[in-house]
Amino acid sequence: MGSANDFLTSTEFNLDPKWLVDAKQLFVGPKIGEGAHAKVYEGKYKNQNVAIKIVHRGEIPEEIAKREARFAREVSMLSRVQHKNLVKFIGACNEPVMVIVTELLLGGTLRKYLLNTRPRSLESRVAIGFALDIARAMECLHSHGIIHRDLKPENLILTADHKTVKLADFGLAREESVTEMMTAETGTYRWMAPELYSTVTLRRGEKKHYNHKVDAYSFGIVLWELIHNKLPFEGMSNLQAAYAAAFKNVRPSAEDLPEDLALIVTSCWKEDPNARPNFSQIIQMLLHYLSMISPPEPVVPARTFSSENVVYPPESPGTSSLMFARDDTGVAPNTTVAEKPRSFFFCFNQCY
Repeated sequence: MGSANDFLTSTEFNLDPKWLVDAKQLFVGPKIGEGAHAKVYEGKYKNQNVAIKIVHRGEIPEEIAKREARFAREVSMLSRVQHKNLVKFIGACNEPVMVIVTELLLGGTLRKYLLNTRPRSLESRVAIGFALDIARAMECLHSHGIIHRDLKPENLILTADHKTVKLADFGLAREESVTEMMTAETGTYRWMAPELYSTVTLRRGEKKHYNHKVDAYSFGIVLWELIHNKLPFEGMSNLQAAYAAAFKNVRPSAEDLPEDLALIVTSCWKEDPNARPNFSQIIQMLLHYLSMISPPEPVVPARTFSSENVVYPPESPGTSSLMFARDDTGVAPNTTVAEKPRSFFFCFNQCY
């Protein structure tokens, strides 16, 4: 039987060489996120601003093998799928440590965005626009046979202009053909489909089976949260929320929603997974609802350049102008030498 390293080599480094990161050209900056088994840093790779996810291997052999297998699976999936609403994969390496490099998004997580907006709710078109971004990302994953299993606001990142949402973190994603009984660490109970964790009815040793519809359930909870800007199952702990959803069929209230929107939300979190819509259907329902709440864009007459003295309003800034422009030193190009801070990046190899 092969070792964990044998498994990693055979799984991950079937990877096209174009995805292999040269650790010598990787520079690590401040930490911007942390999970149970990994930390995420702002960094630079070949003078490009990036996000660097460093995965901890663990201490004991069983733990090491499990994390290396998860890392290999995540890298494999990231390298196979590209979509404008998925965080762009740049590359990976497993020496001196396991590292995944992706594009750097400066808008923060959807969780942080919602918290900063409370107690106000998002404008309806904004909420539905974000929901469409998420649904399109999920449709792409499902078309490749990938189930995310951990869809929640912490794993959704905004662009710098706060106009686009991208799905990140494939650490718990699995190919649909190899799903199996889940452990307590899978996903987060508050957003998880009950069939992922409700194992009470299983006979001893029986495997837990589910399909891609677990992501539709999570999407329904996220959509409810986008509309209300409240924590779902507020006042309950994660475990209490899980128990209520699984054994009492409790869901957040959709009674105050417009009928068409309530139908989308409640259809996604139905108890029977087969009764939930797929993401192609969800996208069509969201687009139909958006068309009802969004009036047609007004026709703007063409400019007439009849006089050189006419003053026109400034152009609406595009995404690129809202991004923080930096030169190779990592500071704004118009900053004076006296204003330039010392570089906070250090060579990746200095850590190990």
